[in-house]
Amino acid sequence: MKTFEQAKMMKRLPEQFFAKLVEQVQEVKKDHDDIINLGQGSPDLPTPEHIVEKLQEAAENPLYHRYAPFSGYPFLKEAVSKYYEREYGVSVDPKTEVAVLGGAKTGLVEVSQCFLNPGDMALVPDPGYPDYWSGIAIAGGSMYGMPLKKELGFHPDLRGIPAPVLYEAKLMFLNYPNNPTGAVATEELFAEAIELAEEYDICVVHDFAYSAIGFDGQKPLSFLQVEGAKNVGIEMITLSKNYNMAGWRIGFAVGNPSVIKAIETLQDHYFCSLFGGIQAAAAHALLSDQSNVTTLVQTYEERRNALVKAARAIGWDVEAPKGSFFAWFPVPSGFTSEEFATYLLKKARVVVAPGKGFGEHGEGYVRVALLADIAKLEEAMGRVGKLDVFSNKRG
Repeated sequence: MKTFEQAKMMKRLPEQFFAKLVEQVQEVKKDHDDIINLGQGSPDLPTPEHIVEKLQEAAENPLYHRYAPFSGYPFLKEAVSKYYEREYGVSVDPKTEVAVLGGAKTGLVEVSQCFLNPGDMALVPDPGYPDYWSGIAIAGGSMYGMPLKKELGFHPDLRGIPAPVLYEAKLMFLNYPNNPTGAVATEELFAEAIELAEEYDICVVHDFAYSAIGFDGQKPLSFLQVEGAKNVGIEMITLSKNYNMAGWRIGFAVGNPSVIKAIETLQDHYFCSLFGGIQAAAAHALLSDQSNVTTLVQTYEERRNALVKAARAIGWDVEAPKGSFFAWFPVPSGFTSEEFATYLLKKARVVVAPGKGFGEHGEGYVRVALLADIAKLEEAMGRVGKLDVFSNKRG
């Protein structure tokens, strides 16, 4: 069979680090049916019933059986505008400052294609969400990793970035609440990013995927709440996490009109927008009673508390995440992150994500998802405890 040579762009794509982890999990599953998978980021709870019912109702509307407007229905953009006003006190023009996305992941890849020429640089968090790398690679750009270190609260040292790098950079990706570290942003961090973006003509892209998931009574800060943000960038928000709508694939870019226009122009060439029924259900989710979101965040906080307590009980010196549905736990001495993840899979049948998969500065940690019930989280920590890899156990 003839094999066709792929384009150079395909060869630039980063290796899918976690594909090997998935293969390892499948191999262990052949002999064991008791794996506890805390390595993936797919919500485990169903979409709220009232949102599903709205989709069912909308699916019967003949209007939605036709092509939707390429840029999305105006009623959905208006819903996003009302949502931002209600949740963050931010005024958003639905006509010029909102783009409808087939999931935030799509937008995060597209934005690099919109603004990076071959060789142009983007600033990325390290550790960070690997799909930032994918978009940059497709555009032929280069990356400068901004280390997220514990001593700085897993915030980048923006003023520590060399001036030549800042002059060269075209994009800066930020993500809070953060995947994988669970850190949250401060107004000071965003203000500093805005100041640098103004000074060096950098477009800031804030990935706000975990926008509602903040703990200990703290609501996560929107980038657009900070003065000057809309002048220098955008925020991408998704319904996947807050509403358990990951499989629905719908999100939004909100902010600077020139960036929104570029994304919509690119999407005109890629897509015919999303099924109107999904857009109607998404608008309903944003504008309806938000008690389901409140309950969901409470559930994740209860799971976080149970996981951290159980981990500390086996001697694992961990800190509780402040947001997202991930915990970022240090690897015990004697292991790399990949070795430790493999060890837990084979010896305890517990799946975690090795920090190395999120970048060089992810080494030394594993990401543990809060996407199982409390009993499973406690059982997972109990299994890890039996391996006796931690010293100074405490009850």
